[in-house]
Amino acid sequence: MALQAHDRELPAPNVSAEIEEYFRAAAEGRLLIKTCDACNQPHFYPRAICPHCFSSATRWIESSGRGRIYTFSVARRGVPVPFAIAYVALDEGVTMMTNIVDCDLDALRIDMPVRVVFKATVDNGPFVAMFTPVSGESGRAQADA
Repeated sequence: MALQAHDRELPAPNVSAEIEEYFRAAAEGRLLIKTCDACNQPHFYPRAICPHCFSSATRWIESSGRGRIYTFSVARRGVPVPFAIAYVALDEGVTMMTNIVDCDLDALRIDMPVRVVFKATVDNGPFVAMFTPVSGESGRAQADA
């Protein structure tokens, strides 16, 4: 029997001035990541200082919102609603920890193509980026065929 991902209550994250623009874009359905103008490396989680070269010359760029599941785990026991937590490797070259939603949790696979979706948090908090499988694609071999 397929285990479906269901919406669950999400706590609102703390929004500091440093990442306020990230959450403002999420409310508009856009995923932002940071890139460094000094070393040309993108990075996630967004921060003012580049974690690669420690430069403060960082800026926001809009992500395509597409990537692939790098690894994942499905929590089934001890939680009110089963859910999948994953690392998703974005097409822009960064990896982010997230949830995989709106899908059959038993059908998830490493390297499965995914796209960003935004979910509301409790108490009118900011929207958070999560990912859902891209319909009709189950992995790199099929996508490249």
